[in-house]
Amino acid sequence: MRSASPYVLVDNCQEAIEFYQGILGGEVKVLNEHAGNLLHAELHFGNGSYIHFAFKFKQEPVSGDMVRIILTCDSEEEIKNVYAALSEGGKVTVELQDTFFGALHAQVTDKIGINWAMNYFKQQG
Repeated sequence: MRSASPYVLVDNCQEAIEFYQGILGGEVKVLNEHAGNLLHAELHFGNGSYIHFAFKFKQEPVSGDMVRIILTCDSEEEIKNVYAALSEGGKVTVELQDTFFGALHAQVTDKIGINWAMNYFKQQG
């Protein structure tokens, strides 16, 4: 297997890709547009990471809360900024906190309804 990445269904692909690029940075790769609407795009960032966003058409999400996108941040400042931005208009499910496994960790469901888990692993001294 070469790779795996999240595939996220959204109501408005253009809005979602702009929202997440504003928080995470990165490069947008447009994959499919039709009649002026963005249907599929990827947000590439970090070391070969990307998230694929797709317009969900009329599909209803499958019940259950089984998927999260996990972010590993490079600094304490970065995790705090991402946490604040994803929390705005969303719901914090795990407050940003120090953990027994040596990381700052948080979990958020953002305003679009996507579940995120994030970590910043502190240096071991």
